[in-house]
Amino acid sequence: MAEEAIYNNEISINDQWEEICKQLKMEFGETAFDSWLKPLSVDSLHNGVMSLCAPTAFMKNWVITHYSDRIHRIWERKNPEIKELQFIVQTPGDGSLIKHIRKTPTPQSLYTLTNYTANSCNEADSSAARLNAAYTFENFVVGKTNEFAYAAARRVAESRNISFNPLFLYSGVGLGKTHLLHAIAQHIKKTDPNRTVVYISAEQFLYKFVNALRYKDTDAFKEQFRSVDVLMIDDVQFLANKNKTQDEFFYTFNSLIESGKQIILSADKSPNDLDGIENRLKSRLNSGLVADIMPTDFELRFGILQKKAEQLGITLPENVAEFLAQKITSNIRELEGSLKRIAAHSLLLSGHEITLDMTQDVLKDMLRSIDRKTTIDEIQKKVAEYFNISVKEMQSSRRARNVARPRQIAMYLAKQLTSRSLPEIGRKFDRDHTTVMHAVRKVEELIIEDSSMSESIEALKHALDN
Repeated sequence: MAEEAIYNNEISINDQWEEICKQLKMEFGETAFDSWLKPLSVDSLHNGVMSLCAPTAFMKNWVITHYSDRIHRIWERKNPEIKELQFIVQTPGDGSLIKHIRKTPTPQSLYTLTNYTANSCNEADSSAARLNAAYTFENFVVGKTNEFAYAAARRVAESRNISFNPLFLYSGVGLGKTHLLHAIAQHIKKTDPNRTVVYISAEQFLYKFVNALRYKDTDAFKEQFRSVDVLMIDDVQFLANKNKTQDEFFYTFNSLIESGKQIILSADKSPNDLDGIENRLKSRLNSGLVADIMPTDFELRFGILQKKAEQLGITLPENVAEFLAQKITSNIRELEGSLKRIAAHSLLLSGHEITLDMTQDVLKDMLRSIDRKTTIDEIQKKVAEYFNISVKEMQSSRRARNVARPRQIAMYLAKQLTSRSLPEIGRKFDRDHTTVMHAVRKVEELIIEDSSMSESIEALKHALDN
């Protein structure tokens, strides 16, 4: 479920920023937070535009590229007054502002490709998905493991004559399915701007539907999604066991198909393997073209690193690229993240040359995690055994203490012992990332307050290391 607005007029802007910083530190990790986000400071809020100060132009540009969208989204939920973010560079010493720079995209911009046709939906919704401008076909590196999905995506994007409907892309985390969805949306909007394209995550679809039920405005909801030319929904697996939302999606699906409109979907599994999805909906998902993206091979990972290094404007030695391509095999997102860390380290040290030794030092925490090969599945199994419950119970909706506490501990260990993001961890427990954040904070508090909790955590870590 999307984060709920918690804005309070009595909370100052600085207090809000302090709360946001805690969340950012939890999501991106202490190292990234200290390097890029901690140095930021609040300047002012004027006419819905929040200004944040960065100490250098380099830091300002890096934050805009990698963190501004997330900061904007969090702050917008905490304070509905904030419609845009603006980053400025502050002169060291005298505190004067020397340069205004670009603002993060507003909900009305190209990055939000939603078209609200009902009166009650005319204003942009803060939960609408935004496209990543870097996720284009030109920036997608094609290899043997993804060439079929890429070809299918391009065919749908480039033709108004529907060849297969729906197009269903599936893969594990971080292998490029969301990249392809963004590429399709951006290509259509660029080449055929008169077509109405809606790109939204299944989580946001659910959020909108729940609100429509709450405010008795389902007609507007139906009009919004059944009057489009292209409907794109990411992470369909999130609709598992959400029966009322599945019903609405089923009828929306049928309405669009009957009208000759294009539907494009993604998930982490094939339609037949999606647990908690009704059979009649699975049948619809299977009715078009299903394309999977397989795990990357060495050649594709090496090519991705070369392409990304070129985009970042850095020189990446071949032995470093080979090392990373051999070592980081889990997903593309992790591979690109490691390269960004190396690039940032090099740039911050005034163009320090990238070497294999430097790479191994900068990425030592990630490499330790990879060498351990600890997975979330293994953590769930060990924690379940330790507390004498089943993994199925841990993933269930039960809130009894004997189930909820082990679940929180497993989430905490997943955050500590793997490099998975909060949303990725949440999906393994059928929860959202805010639940994972709460679990991590709770266990951290209990470790300090309760010696038995500390002993249990250490025992589980030892069991997972052996």
